[in-house]
Amino acid sequence: MTTTEIRATATGVSAEFRDVRRVFGSMTALDGLTLTVEPGELLALLGPSGCGKTTALRLLAGFDRPTSGGVFVGGKDVSGVSAAKRDMGMVFQSYSLFPTMSAADNVAFGLRVRGVKRGARRAKAVELLELVGLGAHAQKYPHQLSGGQQQRVALARALAIQPRLLLLDEPLSALDAKVREQLRDEIRRIQTELGVTTVIVTHDQEEALAMADRVAVMNSGRLEQCADPATLYQRPSTAFVAEFVGTMNRVAGVAESDGRVRVLGHSVAADGATRAPGEDVTVLVRPESLVLNPALEGWTVTASTFRGANTRLRLANAGHDDLLADVAAHRVGDFPLGARASVALHDAPVLVAS
Repeated sequence: MTTTEIRATATGVSAEFRDVRRVFGSMTALDGLTLTVEPGELLALLGPSGCGKTTALRLLAGFDRPTSGGVFVGGKDVSGVSAAKRDMGMVFQSYSLFPTMSAADNVAFGLRVRGVKRGARRAKAVELLELVGLGAHAQKYPHQLSGGQQQRVALARALAIQPRLLLLDEPLSALDAKVREQLRDEIRRIQTELGVTTVIVTHDQEEALAMADRVAVMNSGRLEQCADPATLYQRPSTAFVAEFVGTMNRVAGVAESDGRVRVLGHSVAADGATRAPGEDVTVLVRPESLVLNPALEGWTVTASTFRGANTRLRLANAGHDDLLADVAAHRVGDFPLGARASVALHDAPVLVAS
């Protein structure tokens, strides 16, 4: 089977959670989750430990059932359908390969269970190993492969059964940083090429933003926001999303009229909670939204962290919480440790915390 044929057989179906609750004793893991995964998209479930993202994936896979509400795939309620009958491919954090089988036999295992003839399943296994860049390693055993290679085999095995949905449960967390980045890009390339609807669970915001068409941020069993990465980062709808995705400064401000706030001595447009003029508010500002200039007084540079294209500075000022600000590499010399700086804001709306 060629890559073109694999692409042709891939089915991009929708998946949907409709007011799903999952309760374990006194603990509510999911509290009314309503979320749709569009056909052919890669959606990331992002959030801290215990937010409900893995529970949601298990419900979608059929490993668990909702306390109330429904899970739908392709418009059909599958809440009571067993995992074995859902035609889904699953890739776990642990590679879960059979140690006594070669890479090719691991990939072909699901096809063997389904009664596919030996020649056909071998051919498909080889084709999929080529797709994930392991064509030359088909006869190697798991212990002869690196962690990244083993996870590629696990991905090929999940794709071999032509799943209606591909589900990825923290698939990169056990890998070192360089391999994680390479495999992240590889998974995205393959998912785009095949057009298979994919849901990935991760707590890594960079991973989610780099891979996904949309990111669903979860907190305490509820969906905070679901949007494309740029919208999520630039226009977070809640303070939780703003502070979980990227880095935020919490800065004291004062509400003004016409939906504006005064912060750091400047009047700027505001998103978020509406407050009466004169009311004290907390404003969320990203480090890259702060503009620094050398000054004789004001904020003092207390720490500097090199980050490649930019450097992150920590600034202190009596009576204020510290600020984090990013400056371009060519300007770092203007702000040595102990230097003073004035702080302004880029002309863009800021988020007022509720």
